Amino acid sequence: MTVESTAARKPRRSSGTKRAAGASTRKSAAQSAEPQLVQLLTPEGDRVKTAENAEFLSYVEDITAEDLRGLYRDMVLTRRFDGEATSLQRQGELGLWASLLGQEAAQIGSGRALRDDDYVFPTYREHGVAWCRGVDPTNLLGMFRGVNHGGWDPNSNNFHLYTIVIGSQTLHATGYAMGVAKDGADSAVIAYFGDGASSQGDVNEAFTFSAVYNAPVVFFCQNNQWAISEPTERQTRVPLYQRAAGFGFPGVRVDGNDVLACLAVTRWALERARRGEGPTLVEAFTYRMGAHTTSDDPTRYRRDEERAAWEAKDPIERLKAHLLASGDADEAFFASLEEESEQLGKRVREAVRSMPDPDTMAIFENVYADGHALVDEERAQFAAYLASFEEGH
Repeated sequence: MTVESTAARKPRRSSGTKRAAGASTRKSAAQSAEPQLVQLLTPEGDRVKTAENAEFLSYVEDITAEDLRGLYRDMVLTRRFDGEATSLQRQGELGLWASLLGQEAAQIGSGRALRDDDYVFPTYREHGVAWCRGVDPTNLLGMFRGVNHGGWDPNSNNFHLYTIVIGSQTLHATGYAMGVAKDGADSAVIAYFGDGASSQGDVNEAFTFSAVYNAPVVFFCQNNQWAISEPTERQTRVPLYQRAAGFGFPGVRVDGNDVLACLAVTRWALERARRGEGPTLVEAFTYRMGAHTTSDDPTRYRRDEERAAWEAKDPIERLKAHLLASGDADEAFFASLEEESEQLGKRVREAVRSMPDPDTMAIFENVYADGHALVDEERAQFAAYLASFEEGH
C-alpha cells in the first residue's frame, strides 16, 4: 500500500480564481518531475538494491547483523520512552509532550550517522536523536515538567537544547557551521525541523546563508505530512526537497520510515559537508502517527484511513520483519528487549515523579546583571504572596 505525497496532490483553488489560458499545459520541470524516493528496505522488510539507490547502498555496506539489532533496539526503546512520556502527561505529571510516534527511523537512522564531533541543533521532538547522542531520556522531561530550562549541558554531547521557536535553530546551526568552517575543522552540523517550519522565514534565510558561505550543514526535514492541522499541500506546490535547488545545493527525499535509508542518506550528506561541498537538504518522508502535541486532537483534521495506511509502513515492524526473515534476530532477542523496555519505562516514571520543584524565587534571578528596583519590588510582592499560604490565609 502506498500513500501519495500531500505536496503532490492537486492544490486547492478559490472558486473566484481564474486560471490563465493554457496554464494547465504549462508545468515547470520541478512540478512535472516525479519525486525520487531513496528506499533500501521495503515496508515488508525486503532489501532494495537498484541502480537508482546504488549511490547510497555503499554507505551501509558495513552494517552487520549486530548493527541492525542495535538500530532496532534504539527504535523500540525510543518509542517506549516516548509512550511513557505521553502517559505521564495524561496523568498530570508533565505539562505538555510532543510525541515522535512513527518517526523513529528518521531520527535513529540520522542520529546514528553522526560522528561524536558533529553538532546537532534539534527542535522539541528529536527524542530519538537525543538517545543516539547519549542524552539520558529523563533529562528531556524536566522542561516539560516545568522544573528547568533544558536539563543537559549541550557541549557534553554536542546536542543543543530543545528549541521551541519554530525554525530558529536552522539559523543557529548555519552560524555554528560557518564557525566550524572558519576554524578549519572537518566536523559537520545537522539541523532538524519539520515540514511546517519549512515555511518560516528563518529556514529560508538559513538556506541562503549556508549556500553563500558553503557552510558544512545538513538540513534534516522530517516531513510528517502535517504542520499541526495543516497538510503539506497547503505550504508548497513542489516536494520539499526540490526547494534546495533554488538555493544552489542538493536536496534528497528519503523514505523516513526506512532506518537504513535514513542512515545512508545522512552519512552521504554529512560526508559532503565535511569535504567542504556545502549544505544538503534531506527530506525524510514520514508520518506523525500521534498528535502534534498532547494538546492536539488529530481526529478533527485527518482521516483514520490515512493513519491506517501509514501504520502499514511502521518503521519498527519493517525492521523486525527483515530481522526475522534474515535470521539476524530470534525470539530470545525480542523477549530480552521487551524486558529492557519495561525497565526503561519504570525508570522514567520514577525519575519524573522524584524531580525536585525549582526554587520559586529563581525567576527573579539573572534578569539584570546589576539588579533592578522594579524586579526587587516584584520579588518582594511575590515572596509576600507565597508567605500568605504558609500562614494559612
